[in-house]
Amino acid sequence: MVAEHTVKAFDEDITRLRGLVAEMGGLAELSIAEAMDALVHGNEELATGVIARDKRIDQLEAEVDRLAVRVLALRAPMADDLREVIAALKIAGVIERIGDYAKNIAKRVGHIEGRKRFEPLTLLPVMNELAGDMVHDVLTAFAARDPVAAAEIVLRDAKVDAFYDSVFRNFVSYMVENPATISSVAQLMFVARNIERIGDHATNIAEMVHYAATGTYLPEREDVIPPGI
Repeated sequence: MVAEHTVKAFDEDITRLRGLVAEMGGLAELSIAEAMDALVHGNEELATGVIARDKRIDQLEAEVDRLAVRVLALRAPMADDLREVIAALKIAGVIERIGDYAKNIAKRVGHIEGRKRFEPLTLLPVMNELAGDMVHDVLTAFAARDPVAAAEIVLRDAKVDAFYDSVFRNFVSYMVENPATISSVAQLMFVARNIERIGDHATNIAEMVHYAATGTYLPEREDVIPPGI
């Protein structure tokens, strides 16, 4: 009876842990989309909401940390269960960083001049959507413990990186041809870099999902989770 109770309590902890990570992910996804919407339309009220939401993401990460430590201390999980807890702990930290990047994008909203006729700004929404879709899909893979989907998401990061390189070249050319826009385009360069980092972090999550589900590393990515877990 005691063993049954222990197993039930552990299952409840894992469910709670996954729920917290899912809530964090949902908020981060929303922030990615709203930060770009605010940037494109100059909506500072929406940007303020994105910035404020980051505090809730931070709070959820702290809850994940506390719960994961408690599970490790009290339940002493092994094998698959241990990987599950460690992955949730690490993924929460990565989502928190994704939220920070969305917040950073939102902070640029008030620093773009001539928005309606500003060609460089039109290049970013597609890149942002690519990275945002990676975040959405990798969180779905985490919920489903789907290593195949996780591996596919890793491959998509190359497209975001290529988009970033193209955008960067376009921005440099635009600044050379339109020196008066240097300040605004420099802000957009920071935005593009933040989007590229969101894609990188979605890739990191995918690698953790794959390891948690299979116990094996994806090729050439053996530094993502420490050995021995």
